[in-house]
Amino acid sequence: MLALAGIPALAQDQTIPGQGNANAAALSRRSPMVQSAMQFLVSQAETIQDQTLRKETLDVVTNAGMCLQHRVGLTDAKKNALVQQMIALGLADKKDDATFPGGLKAGIFPPVIDEDSPCPKQPQPYAAAPGSSFGGHHSYPGGLAVHVSNNESADVRLANEYRQVYGRTGANQLPVIDRDWLKQATNTADSAIFIDQDIIVAAPLWHDWAKTLVFQWNADGSEFRELNFGGNGATDASGAAGDSKTGAHHIIGVAESMKRGLSPAFVITQASAHSAPTNGNEYKVVNWLRAAALMAQIDPVAKGYLYIDKSGRLRLPPVRKLGGVDLTAASPSQTNLLVEYTLHGLSDADFTYSIPAVTSVQVVLQTLAGQFGYDFRKTSEYNNRYRNPVLSFMTAERLLILYSERGPDGVSMELKKLRNAGII
Repeated sequence: MLALAGIPALAQDQTIPGQGNANAAALSRRSPMVQSAMQFLVSQAETIQDQTLRKETLDVVTNAGMCLQHRVGLTDAKKNALVQQMIALGLADKKDDATFPGGLKAGIFPPVIDEDSPCPKQPQPYAAAPGSSFGGHHSYPGGLAVHVSNNESADVRLANEYRQVYGRTGANQLPVIDRDWLKQATNTADSAIFIDQDIIVAAPLWHDWAKTLVFQWNADGSEFRELNFGGNGATDASGAAGDSKTGAHHIIGVAESMKRGLSPAFVITQASAHSAPTNGNEYKVVNWLRAAALMAQIDPVAKGYLYIDKSGRLRLPPVRKLGGVDLTAASPSQTNLLVEYTLHGLSDADFTYSIPAVTSVQVVLQTLAGQFGYDFRKTSEYNNRYRNPVLSFMTAERLLILYSERGPDGVSMELKKLRNAGII
């Protein structure tokens, strides 16, 4: 069965918008799973109390014609200069220029619509994008919305757990765990600790947004490759051994939120999705913020996203205020670690099951394909009319759980529902 796992795909041009983006958008509009995920995400965004953060978040999630602010005015000359600057600063690996389709420029600045206009636009709506690279987690049209729904739920629930376990006060004003209270819905007002609910809600909605740019669809139903940057992969810990390379979507998303002037507490939380700045990993988040600031063409220190410590190193700043006093200046030793950073990092862990789910289910689908009239060697037909619709409507996670319980017959029963409905 494993020999069937590889689905052939032709090399694709990643310097122009994906030729399969419209097909993916049409498919995702038909999927109840994807559309219900989008409705959930919008309902979550509408709970954000901060007006600016709510407005910008809804724009990213719902506005297919949103202006990509970090791309406004970026000529080819500016892009080339920024790429060279990233290489010089150790935020991109020069070797990738020869191996990535279209070079570093295409990976850092994926093709968009109306590139040279005052309002460059994303090449596909949020609802059409996949959750990762082809064959990775949620790699189907609408997979992004499903993935983010899981992460959104996780972040909100993790924050509630922290309030419940660490924020309850009992007799003599001492902390306790109230087992009865743990069973109830959380009321943040009942907690003695502050966790910013707006940040908890908004960070997962923003973090993977740029997958709409990075993971575009090819005509054969496969996807663009993603560049990893944000480091050189070798000496990223302030010149010492370290690897802060990460997926382009992560840094591009931070660049957009920076360009829109979102708060340091929020932006740093967003940037902590791929690694919390703990256990020696602060340099990773710092480098991602540096790379994003270059793309956004802003000064991250002046904007409060980073600060320079006494040894001249860029660090994460303390960002909380107490009684209107900025403690960054008043108390330099104040922690630069917010609980929101780590909670957001933990919430982006759905891949631990979702990657093997897609890997395994792709094999199962190939073994069953003949029953439904498909041949995986006919790549375009197989992807566009069978694999992608099955995953978009059913999800790999659901199918793998059914497979583990009922075997191939359990998956086949689900596929027959789609055939009967005219989906495959």
